[in-house]
Amino acid sequence: MQQLHGLTEEQEMILATVRDMAKDKIAPRSADIDKENEYPWDIIELYRESQILAMPIPEEYGGVGAGELTCCLVIEEIAKTCSNSAHALADHWLGMEPLLLGGRDEQKQKYLPQMTTKIAAFAMTEPEAGSDIGGVQTKAVLQGDEYILNGQKVFCTDGGVADFITVFARTSPDRTHGMSAFIIPKETPGLTIGKKEDQLGMRGTPAYEIVLEDCHTPKEDLLGKEGSGFGLGLKVFDRSRPFDAILAVGISDGALQYAIDYAKERKQFGRPIADFQGIQWMLADMAIQLEAARQLVYKAAVLIDQGSPFIGKFSSMANCFATDMGVKVTNDAMQILGGYGYIKDHPLEQKMRDARLLQIVEGTNQIQRVVVARNLLG
Repeated sequence: MQQLHGLTEEQEMILATVRDMAKDKIAPRSADIDKENEYPWDIIELYRESQILAMPIPEEYGGVGAGELTCCLVIEEIAKTCSNSAHALADHWLGMEPLLLGGRDEQKQKYLPQMTTKIAAFAMTEPEAGSDIGGVQTKAVLQGDEYILNGQKVFCTDGGVADFITVFARTSPDRTHGMSAFIIPKETPGLTIGKKEDQLGMRGTPAYEIVLEDCHTPKEDLLGKEGSGFGLGLKVFDRSRPFDAILAVGISDGALQYAIDYAKERKQFGRPIADFQGIQWMLADMAIQLEAARQLVYKAAVLIDQGSPFIGKFSSMANCFATDMGVKVTNDAMQILGGYGYIKDHPLEQKMRDARLLQIVEGTNQIQRVVVARNLLG
């Protein structure tokens, strides 16, 4: 049901390839990934073989060099059939985003070619620093040619499976100019993977606790300048929030299509329930909300590709609207199936659980509204 005009021939080719892969190889795995509560390594191998992991990486570092819009289209196509597989991809791209935005050329030369096949993760959230990223308490102290990191991160999606973790830590007491970012390989002494969370949804991409105890990190793995982490984090969120938003769009598209097909076949009172105006209005509202969200996310992605000064505003608008829509549309799709929507023989209960997470990650939707309001008020 995706509607976007003016795609390049390359984008059309990428989408056709991803669509076939999603239908033939990813969709059959969706229910099992959720049930197993394990990272979908077989899907990651498909991404490696097809260069999907490397899409945002510039060509000079071994990647595809795809823009924000193309990456969003890929996530959307996969999310229609498997939320977890799309989420795994989006979070890998989130993990590499600080390096793409804030890394020096020598750092990009060192790490980005590895990230065409290896997994990256993003670690900022702490027990006392969620929506308030200025509250980060993990400390990084420079000693000679190394930083010594101590602290605890929580809700690090894919942290237990990633090869590299971008860690944000405090290098001075200043709330906005005292935070720095580091790229840390998982085998670094002092970095320990802690608790694996038992999540309601997105169970194939679980979040982990990350513990840093005298973790020695070379000075050359500081991203950008010391104290630039707060601004870098905000820039990363501006570019990653459309990924969560388009995830919600893809999940909802899959839910709506399933509800449409069911409504055409399910009979009550002697005829298909699709004949009843109450069902028709529900489907129409779902489609309207879905398409409005889709186009808002596409606009945010295009603005990012254009380097617009309005990225922050539209990124948060798209994230807030699309993820709220995702919960409503998946819930309404469940309602159309009645009792069958509530059982695991049908995929809608999983889609609703998966969509719910997206209202929380990378800033709750309350925080997204604050960002939008601050942009409006100057």
